[in-house]
Amino acid sequence: MISDTLLSVSPQQQFNVATIRPIAASEIHGIAFYNNKLYALDNRNGYLLEVDPITHNTKVINSNNWEEFIGATGLAIADNQLWFTSRYSVYYCNLDDPNFNCTLFVRLSDPVNGVAIYKSTVYISSQKAGTISVFNRENAQEITRLYAPGIGVENITIKGEELWVSDTLEQSVYCLDRATGKQKFSLLTPFECPTGISFYHDPNSDQEILYVSYVNHEPYIRDNPNADPNHELLYRIETFIHPLYFRYYPDDHYALSNGYLVEMSYVEELAPLDPIELNNLEWRIALPAETHRQKVRKVEAIGRPFTEIIENGQRVAVFKFDTLTENTRCIFGWKALIEVWGIKYNLSPRDCETVPEMPSEYSDRYLVDNDNLAMDTEIIQRAAAEAVGRETNLLRKIYSIRNYVYDRLSYGIKPHIDTPDIALRRGVGSCGEYVGVLLALFRLNGIACRTVGRYKCPASALVRHLPLKPDYNHVWLEFYIPGIGWLPMESNPDDIYEGGPYPTRFFMGLAWYHAEMSKGVPFERLMIDGVVLNKQQVSIGNLAINHVQFTILEECSP
Repeated sequence: MISDTLLSVSPQQQFNVATIRPIAASEIHGIAFYNNKLYALDNRNGYLLEVDPITHNTKVINSNNWEEFIGATGLAIADNQLWFTSRYSVYYCNLDDPNFNCTLFVRLSDPVNGVAIYKSTVYISSQKAGTISVFNRENAQEITRLYAPGIGVENITIKGEELWVSDTLEQSVYCLDRATGKQKFSLLTPFECPTGISFYHDPNSDQEILYVSYVNHEPYIRDNPNADPNHELLYRIETFIHPLYFRYYPDDHYALSNGYLVEMSYVEELAPLDPIELNNLEWRIALPAETHRQKVRKVEAIGRPFTEIIENGQRVAVFKFDTLTENTRCIFGWKALIEVWGIKYNLSPRDCETVPEMPSEYSDRYLVDNDNLAMDTEIIQRAAAEAVGRETNLLRKIYSIRNYVYDRLSYGIKPHIDTPDIALRRGVGSCGEYVGVLLALFRLNGIACRTVGRYKCPASALVRHLPLKPDYNHVWLEFYIPGIGWLPMESNPDDIYEGGPYPTRFFMGLAWYHAEMSKGVPFERLMIDGVVLNKQQVSIGNLAINHVQFTILEECSP
């Protein structure tokens, strides 16, 4: 179990500005705190930057030797020695040496990425080899090798008996046992592409704060007076360093990371397209759910009042209309103040070797074809058998089905959702079609699962108090492990490479920007006298225009 000193602390107790943006830095790969200073490696310019973590004052300390650091990635400082990785080699030099005369420590057969020092041992990560090698610091002899936990470029740091690993593709940080490499838990980072990792000891609070560096490409509009039209869409590199707040709950097998207080609103604008008259209509819209990673502080009505009911354990807002015709115009919906966190469950196949029996009511609800899943078609039944083969472990079955679907589907958006048999035959699917195929294959293999969603806040965690509008709605799923509970799994975002390997960042994990609602119940539906109106009778899309908006208010600690 992680010690209390490593648990997250309130952002209000942090530096004046938590996000550190070293001036003139282009791409930060590798960071290290030493003697209350932050050292950052800008591998594009070759700058070794010394940054005051409170004032953010920045200076280049290798002014005459910057060329040697171009392309370098990993960074570590111990006993006044600076260590870094460059291509296939690991070097070290004296931090006080103004000329930064570097000495070769070891050259390996595979490119190396990260380096960490602990007393007489040196840890070196390599994405190409898929390992973290451990060397004797005195004679550069290899002692052992540990398996790297992710598939991306990994940077590393040491904290006591723990080895901490950041992974660019996994959007994750892993906490490993330093001696054995066994994973204790993992965390989702609030931003994509983490490139460096280090702990800072805050002398004011006596806390250990985990900092992570990031490199991203952000789109922006450039005003080019020499072009016609003069506005151009371009991309630029964004790099910064931000605290990773977290808390691990070992008894419940999950860890929470950076969260945000978000105001979300969902509003329907009545504007019927066709002549219609509906009397005694109930318009039901699901409200945000209470989960391990999402807390609802407040909900209030917009436009018209609603009554609240509980349906299958979920909160649902009910708007009532005595008469609704094509001439009715109004807006109605809800606004919610919610706390959302990143969550990552940490389970291994060994944890699922023997599981209790599934509750009988789950079989009736979550193992049947109750959503046009085409589970009786030959192509789906054949796929369900091929996906698991002879596997018997429940978690490995789930993982195998996910990878099988990723192998056979590519992401694409269409105006409507086809059934799983059509989507699988076509080989292209939206998030809803990914979910449909996954649900069908899971259920045919006796794995209880359900559709969840409904929206993702634009992942702009550093943009505060400005309205943000998602481009699309979104759905993912949850699968049930008896004795443990419902676990999340993204539908398609991890399907980033044709044929894999696929990241597992959102396998049993969700990023902070997911807004959870409608678990096991429809998100939105119309009812008259207790009878649900289907799409053939009346389409919600033909009745109203929905407006969805998020506003990020502040960052929170778990």
